[in-house]
Amino acid sequence: MNRLAHETSPYLLQHADNPVDWWPWSAEAFEAARETNRPVLLSVGYSSCHWCHVMATESFEDQATADYLNEHFVTIKVDREERPDVDAVYMEAVQAATGQGGWPMTVFLTPDAEPFYFGTYFPPDPRHGMPSFRQVLEGVRHAWSERNDEVTEVAGKIVRDLSQREIGYRTAQVPGEEELAQGLLGLTREYDPQRGGFGGAPKFPPSMVLEFLLRHHARTGAEGALQMARDTCERMARGGIYDQLGGGFARYSVDRDWIVPHFEKMLYDNALLCRVYAHLWRATGSEIARRVALETADFMVGELRTAEGGFASALDADSDDGTGRHVEGAYYVWTPRQLADALGPEDAELAARYFGVTEEGTFEHGQSVLQLPQQDGVFDADRIAAVRERLLRVRGERPAPGRDDKVVAAWNGLAVAALAETGAYFDRPDLVEAAVGAADLLVRLHLDEHGRLTRTSRDGRAGANAGVLEDYADVAEGFLALASVTGEGVWLEFAGLLLGHVLTRFTDPESGALYDTAADAERLIRRPQDPTDNAAPSGWTAAAGALLGYAAHTGSEAHRAAAEKALGVVKALGPRVPRFIGWGLAAAEALLDGPREVAVVGPSLDDPATRTLHRTALLGTAPGVVVAVGTPEGDEFPLLADRPLVDGEPAGYVCRNFTCDAPTTDPERLRAALNG
Repeated sequence: MNRLAHETSPYLLQHADNPVDWWPWSAEAFEAARETNRPVLLSVGYSSCHWCHVMATESFEDQATADYLNEHFVTIKVDREERPDVDAVYMEAVQAATGQGGWPMTVFLTPDAEPFYFGTYFPPDPRHGMPSFRQVLEGVRHAWSERNDEVTEVAGKIVRDLSQREIGYRTAQVPGEEELAQGLLGLTREYDPQRGGFGGAPKFPPSMVLEFLLRHHARTGAEGALQMARDTCERMARGGIYDQLGGGFARYSVDRDWIVPHFEKMLYDNALLCRVYAHLWRATGSEIARRVALETADFMVGELRTAEGGFASALDADSDDGTGRHVEGAYYVWTPRQLADALGPEDAELAARYFGVTEEGTFEHGQSVLQLPQQDGVFDADRIAAVRERLLRVRGERPAPGRDDKVVAAWNGLAVAALAETGAYFDRPDLVEAAVGAADLLVRLHLDEHGRLTRTSRDGRAGANAGVLEDYADVAEGFLALASVTGEGVWLEFAGLLLGHVLTRFTDPESGALYDTAADAERLIRRPQDPTDNAAPSGWTAAAGALLGYAAHTGSEAHRAAAEKALGVVKALGPRVPRFIGWGLAAAEALLDGPREVAVVGPSLDDPATRTLHRTALLGTAPGVVVAVGTPEGDEFPLLADRPLVDGEPAGYVCRNFTCDAPTTDPERLRAALNG
């Protein structure tokens, strides 16, 4: 066992018995490199990464390769999900040098952590124009020993170039109608009208953009925005990217038609998409949106919830195919023969037609990914439900994919928001309880006495890495949603605590720009800063949205001003790259709409009329609407102050931009006031 045996990350623990003498990211590792005058090999990946596992098997488990590494390098292994700051800084260098990036990320550093040679996956033998990993190692070792001054000079220049990439953010202005309209136009140009989604293969679920489209439609009535969101959601829900048996979405589709996924299932994708489908149902009443939102919520609770009440990060793409070989997608794909073995000939024929399983297959080796192709004819719903249940039971007997069961604060914040809202919309108190359980874990285990967040935990043990901006922003977002759903003001207080750190430790006091790491965090070769979305919302725009919501709840001018300054980046980027700043565009929609503030008062939270008004408020489609519910005497929410009952009846109060409507006891009038 090497030094990784003491870590909490499942990814690092997977490498604990490698013959490579791995270090975790630490000052001690770089000190060892300085003392021995050896270069550092930095290898970055994550637990559910298919090619990370491939390179581990081919190279890091190979004794001869390990011996060479141990003699000539100091080797550091990083879980990118634990240290997104380290990943971001060196991925930026990789992309700047090579024009592309990905995982596993392989970077060679000086003992001062300055990068000088880059790559991703390297094979054990030369192939497809790529050198072998051993050739790379030998080349780097030779350069380090024979041309050390040149290598050090190159590394210093790379760091200087990176330091000059800091975002110029001195004259930020709030985005307006023009920028949001230009963003919508840009999305329309990149939209795939035949298949839904944006761009070509590989195709990723555009979760943040979909939220913007729904909010833009709610505010402006633009039917084109709603059509793009609705059609994309339906195509994804019918495709192989969605698990037609167990619910939940895979990371992305390798083709333009959403048929063949990259099979890993991530918490952040499923939390974001669960919320999007719930919001689509809220806007349209779509039955497929309702089904997918609930099935995705049930997938998260059923397959990702940990014993401590949090949610695990991911399920692997690979699993045992029954022969001892780990194969991508083995758990999910079917052949006609496998359908017949599971169902008998008649139901197998039905399942093959319904789920698009063919002799040729849609995946590899005659296997098919289940999907719901558009076709004529009507299927017996009860019979299909029975077939689906039997297939799910048979699939459950297969070796399951591995689970990365570390709890990431940011992604659990996204899950809290999704489960709280989905539970409230569809009268599923068990989902709200699951959201409360995850929020409790975040407070109990991830939050210290000063309100500072720890990034990860596992098996009830907090990790050693500090939270980054997305952790503070997404957990605050989850707590704000939970406050609106439960009527428990303590979640608003916790959100305020976290956002206080955003203001004091992550925000440039002059420009209002945000950084991904705190001012007092470990110093890397540069302080990471990225306002664009990746697989999840950027910390920058997630923080802007949470600050705006908190300001609407509390009337805090400081939080409102910080949100407006932060959203200046949307004015700059929204018209140019709308696909990559969808969450910022969504937050800007809330800013332009107010957002609206709703106070629902009643004699008790259990009173039926109060509950009806509360649910009506939660179902309002106005962008970013905030909801407080309680009794007239309650002091948990500032919005409830001086809000009496109306003629002894529960009432809803709606305000926007310092102007309030007359209170109403009528759910229909409240609905009309909140639907865009």
